[in-house]
Amino acid sequence: MEPFDYTDHIALALLVVGWCVLHSALISITVTVYLERHLGRHYRFYRLFFNLFAIVSLAVVILYQWSIRTAPVFDWEGYLRVIQVVLILLGLLLFVLGARKYDARRFLGLTQIKDGVSTQAMTETGELDTSGISSVIRHPWYLALLLLIWARPLDLSVIVLNTVFSVYIIIGARLEERKLVREFGGIYRDYQQRVSMLLPVKWLIAKLKR
Repeated sequence: MEPFDYTDHIALALLVVGWCVLHSALISITVTVYLERHLGRHYRFYRLFFNLFAIVSLAVVILYQWSIRTAPVFDWEGYLRVIQVVLILLGLLLFVLGARKYDARRFLGLTQIKDGVSTQAMTETGELDTSGISSVIRHPWYLALLLLIWARPLDLSVIVLNTVFSVYIIIGARLEERKLVREFGGIYRDYQQRVSMLLPVKWLIAKLKR
């Protein structure tokens, strides 16, 4: 039996890590503050540019992963299929509930272009909204992504991709929270104390105490 060549998977890991680093750099406080200061009114286009660049560059990563896929080392078969369906439905539900709290136009960057105002909160008003699903966990879309990327057949390329993305989602959530604290101050710190970031631990504890 010939030894398995991991070269493509190492390249994939490096490619994904590179995407994550670049993605974080472009949305970091240091870069955004610098660009906002130097671009002036043109900065209102930055969110849209960032989203387009992120999508196109991520497509390159996904296409490469697709090109090196192999037979799954784990598949959702038998009774595991039920767990897979539950994870997918829960992920989709979190996306829907999160979409009710977030403003799509602001998320895409269209509101910023129209109004010339940039905020970190993706709500319709640009203010912090802690109701609904946001009273259960602080980042429903991030949890939805984690559930959906793992709820599929896993070959080695998918495992590499998912592992890097999972770590990045957690790091990215923490980086985003630094910007939210910078924008909302004590209001967001109080929110962090009351509501868990990804898993609804604090919400469950509060329910059990009633």
